[in-house]
Amino acid sequence: MLDLNFVRENLDAVRTALGTRNFPAEALDTFVELDAERRRVIGEADSINQARNAASKEIGSLMQSGNREEAEAKKAEVAGLKDQQTELETKRDEADAAMRELLSGLPNIPATDVPVGADESANKEIRRWGNALEFDFEPKDHVDLGEALGIIDFERATKIAGSRFAILNGAGARLSRALINFMLDVHTTEHGYTETLPPFLVNRTALFGTNQLPKFEDDLFHIKDDRGFALIPTAEVPVTNYHAEEILDATELPKYYTAYTPCFRSEAGSYGRDTRGLIRQHQFEKVELVKLTMPENSEDEHEKLTGNAERILQLLGLPYRTIVLSTGDMGFGAKKTYDIEVWLPSQKTFREISSCSNCGDFQARRMNLRFRRAGGAKPEFVHTLNGSGLAVGRTWIAIIENYQQADGSILVPEILHKYMNGVTKIG
Repeated sequence: MLDLNFVRENLDAVRTALGTRNFPAEALDTFVELDAERRRVIGEADSINQARNAASKEIGSLMQSGNREEAEAKKAEVAGLKDQQTELETKRDEADAAMRELLSGLPNIPATDVPVGADESANKEIRRWGNALEFDFEPKDHVDLGEALGIIDFERATKIAGSRFAILNGAGARLSRALINFMLDVHTTEHGYTETLPPFLVNRTALFGTNQLPKFEDDLFHIKDDRGFALIPTAEVPVTNYHAEEILDATELPKYYTAYTPCFRSEAGSYGRDTRGLIRQHQFEKVELVKLTMPENSEDEHEKLTGNAERILQLLGLPYRTIVLSTGDMGFGAKKTYDIEVWLPSQKTFREISSCSNCGDFQARRMNLRFRRAGGAKPEFVHTLNGSGLAVGRTWIAIIENYQQADGSILVPEILHKYMNGVTKIG
């Protein structure tokens, strides 16, 4: 959430920045109107409060001097002022709620070095790693390969749960588990993250904290009871909220967390997109990376987090590229995002496998997550960062397609042999 005072004092700059994010300027017109009403009500309430205080002193003097009749008349006047003040305080609370609701619907302000553009066409590639493999045969996609090997089953998954679900079997299931353990091991032993296993159900407060609500209500799978639970769309939600409503000591920062979880998304806005295979599922798995940092360090920590995710692809020998997203393509809460895209031979293109974002203090304001520097300094909001390290299903796809052989078998990357109980080939 954006800071109210920042928006008020930098209205034109905020209007310009939100314009680069394809966000309607009318919202800020409403902000100006609400802010003016809020300040008017607060001013009137303060004036009435001063009048009540003055009248109370006068009543005391009248009582001491024996003017009880006049004092009683003054008391009736003060009672009327109290009713007016109560009414104004109600209006103030209503204005505050309206302001908070409006601010909760404004996206984050892009960092100054983010490319400006309306959509993904303005994204900029910043580096590549590895070379696309040259096959002496026509490479197949993961669906044909997996079904021929009996390691993936879409038909029975659809029978059980519907479309956009899959069942992994045998070596396919083992490969998925191997990837999870491998990713967690690398991030905890090489990159310094603390492994955590959070709840897979969260409440609306947590979803608001990481800006899934109110904007992405339709993308969630809600539990139909009176507790307001939803299945997590990503481990970012429970892990980033881990320290919500807390004031951390500066010496505790940065905090690094990594978590494996299943993730659940309705894919409400993706009708007709990526309907074949594992690319876009209602249920999928990720190993998530989350960082809590001091403001002055968040940019460096963002680069490191992105590098941590890239390291997984390097160890697996999978070609990829890293791009910085434009203002019009970034997620709602991000101030800057790097997407890592892995090469898929069957599509002859790169596909997203990780999105690594620096959210600045945007999420911390929503969840009231702060830290305090030495010497009893005033609490400040932390900066939150998150990224996939990596999406397990898409990594599985990339291995199946990039390591396929002419006979339809799949070589297992050497780094995974110990996680596959010595299996070096699926076939």
